[in-house]
Amino acid sequence: MFQRLRNDIKVIFERDPAARSVLEILLCYPGFHAMRFHRVANWLWTHDVKVLARLVSHISRGLTGIEIHPGATIGEGFFIDHGMGVVIGETAEIGNNVTLYHGVTLGGTTWNKGKRHPTIEDNVIVGAGAAILGNIRVGQNSKIGSGSVVNREVPPNSTVVGIPGRIVFREGNVYTDPAGVGGTPDPEGKAIKCLTDQLFALENRVEQLTRELESVKEDHGVRSVS
Repeated sequence: MFQRLRNDIKVIFERDPAARSVLEILLCYPGFHAMRFHRVANWLWTHDVKVLARLVSHISRGLTGIEIHPGATIGEGFFIDHGMGVVIGETAEIGNNVTLYHGVTLGGTTWNKGKRHPTIEDNVIVGAGAAILGNIRVGQNSKIGSGSVVNREVPPNSTVVGIPGRIVFREGNVYTDPAGVGGTPDPEGKAIKCLTDQLFALENRVEQLTRELESVKEDHGVRSVS
């Protein structure tokens, strides 16, 4: 217990340059407080004391502005920066060393029971106001941009932005996905793809005209010598 407490404090110092002292973290960090409540609530939930677990979670929500369902599974090194408005659903699974900013939602897209919330793998960063919805997986080392809405799988080492979310960076390379997300049209992605196609077509046309012009110049030079 105390080892986990020390680790959580260490994580805050590592990821928040505004943190000045242990006392400040203990008294003034809602994400830290929410995780303390969640550890208790989750223990009660897994030991089938579900009403009391929900009550602890509800009290935590009122005190911190962060709503974490007691059934959610959260790994080590988890950090919620600022925290206000964060919502984490019952079947959400969060790996190690994950960072969420304020206003993040890990929500569901169905009323059916069972796994309906996202799985966030290790070392993921989710920007402010982002929503990750449904039983999908966000691969390790990925980043979700602020305000994005993600409703399909995100491969590891990717950066996702926009509504609907689209991958713009993957495995160290720029990446475009004009088809959209989960069958949802992506007008911006299609526009970028269209502009790129037009640019390539113009480049090819310029090359062709340049070759024709050089050929005409060569023919004109031969005739002049003759």
